[in-house]
Amino acid sequence: MSQWVALGATLAALGIIAGAFGAHVLAGRLNANAMALWDTAARYWMYGSLGLTLIGLAASVGRSFTAPAWLLLIGVVVFSGTVGAIALGAPRWLGAVTPLGGLAMIAGFLLFAWATLKP
Repeated sequence: MSQWVALGATLAALGIIAGAFGAHVLAGRLNANAMALWDTAARYWMYGSLGLTLIGLAASVGRSFTAPAWLLLIGVVVFSGTVGAIALGAPRWLGAVTPLGGLAMIAGFLLFAWATLKP
């Protein structure tokens, strides 16, 4: 499961890049509401990335956490992707998809918690 660690670490680096991009490039170009959306997208991107890394590390003991890892990955892409896109001017209807990403992240973390308790 080292691929989840590598993917999580890579996504974490991209999350830092997204945060820096927002602070240094977008700050003067977006209004306060759009900047807040961008910050939320970058923060949740990081949460999901760290979760994937944690799942990969937990899997190193020989357990499989494939389903929670996929849910986190999908959640990060959908949630942070739609919020970031809206911040950059995408149609507001895209916000109707955002909660699906949040639910996928929540389900991923909860499934991971449940799977760690199984003998």
